[in-house]
Amino acid sequence: MQTIEQIQDFKGKYPKQLWYLFFSEMWERFCFYGMRGMLVVFMVNHLAMDEKTANLQYGATQAWVYAFTFIGGLFADKILGLRKSLFWGGILMILGSIILAIDPKNFFFIGISFTIVGTGFFKPNISSMVGQLYKDGDPRRDAGFSFFYMGVNLGALLGGYVCIAVAEGSMWQSIVPEHLRWNVGFGFAAIVMIISLLTFTQTQKTLSTIGLSPLQEVETSKRKGLEIATYLGSLLVIPVIIIMVANTKYTDYFMMFIGPASILYLFYEMKNFSVSENKKLLAALVFIIFSIFFWAFFEQSGGSLSLFAANNLNNTIAGVELSPNGVNNSANSLFVIGFAALVGLVWLWMAKKKMEPNTIIKFGLAFLFLAGGFWVFYYTQFFADLNGKTSLGVFTLGWLVITFGELCLSPIGMSAMTKLSPQKTQAVMMGMWFLASAYGQYFAGILGANIAEASENATNMEKLVLYADGYKQLAIYALILGVVLIVISPLVKKLMQEVK
Repeated sequence: MQTIEQIQDFKGKYPKQLWYLFFSEMWERFCFYGMRGMLVVFMVNHLAMDEKTANLQYGATQAWVYAFTFIGGLFADKILGLRKSLFWGGILMILGSIILAIDPKNFFFIGISFTIVGTGFFKPNISSMVGQLYKDGDPRRDAGFSFFYMGVNLGALLGGYVCIAVAEGSMWQSIVPEHLRWNVGFGFAAIVMIISLLTFTQTQKTLSTIGLSPLQEVETSKRKGLEIATYLGSLLVIPVIIIMVANTKYTDYFMMFIGPASILYLFYEMKNFSVSENKKLLAALVFIIFSIFFWAFFEQSGGSLSLFAANNLNNTIAGVELSPNGVNNSANSLFVIGFAALVGLVWLWMAKKKMEPNTIIKFGLAFLFLAGGFWVFYYTQFFADLNGKTSLGVFTLGWLVITFGELCLSPIGMSAMTKLSPQKTQAVMMGMWFLASAYGQYFAGILGANIAEASENATNMEKLVLYADGYKQLAIYALILGVVLIVISPLVKKLMQEVK
């Protein structure tokens, strides 16, 4: 077995262990994005929810997923270690998907709650393992994360398209009986999660000591006791999550509390740091707060844009028949795979010419692209037929524009958190970064619900216009936020000091 030093002294571009983690994460993201793409459409069509309620439910579900990544990361750091945490999370995700596959109508919130807790234990810890394959300061680390990010998007592309396309009957309609389509859609998520977990368990022996329990020094009986208590605690919390997700007002209370509490905790920690370190933490806070707005707009994809795709998009691009919701759910991932490397090369070229924008300007650009994408969504109304169906091709162009925004923000944001936070608060800051995503998802649900509420009892044509007008509003807000970020960039740059 290799030692950790031997793993980190790998020759070539990538350590071989990265491939194993790549495939494990790819199948897990297939499961996650496959589920995400089905939620709102299933709630409206099969749980008889109105579109407003379905959007709020979606926002609450996704908010809990991201809030739980904070908790899952904490337990991995303190008790389970990354590997056991990931394995436990995978088991819960498989159980959740199987419950949904058996009877999605009656067991919907039970299955979803298993998946929420499972994702919380799985998601943050596999990325941490990727980081540990590299020595500090290894210039190949960024390339490794970019490659890993590709695995995330490959899974999201496949799962995002296949699950919803089968469930709504635009794929394999001759193979899957109509009454079982949704069961099969959710069943796919279970099957790929089993593949993900097997990939990990069969290759984990190549990881040396990476991800083992942080309590190796503690006597075995005490360590086992703490681990069993964590497993039992996470099972006991599932009924609480079921209640919280099914009644979104409880999620409202939780979100009102957790964000302000985490910021107060950060301020409490700041008294232990120097003025210079605190300035960097304030800069990190600016990134965190603005990222909430970015994800609130971007995550319309699983909420209001799912309903827009189902109701108002035709099903062909250049004569090829496609599932409109599958496209909405997977186009972004396809474009990330196609353009991530190109955007990276552009930054390198600009750096050589001493023209590369700093992180805060890149964040500002992300919002300008986001505004452009939502403007395209608004513009789809001018391509509509009399039935309120509009061009899937133009809609997909909107996702292309937004993807460039995501590439200016998402990979850079996590890296900025690690650079701006002192070692002692890195876990807390990473948690707050994920918490910002939770708030983004939560507000995405509220924004989508507002758009849906306006279009209640409308004809399909009226719906199209109302949704398009909602996206125009979001485009204007995104534009304003982008301009604000660029205007305040000199101030934030000062707070960041030597961090680029």
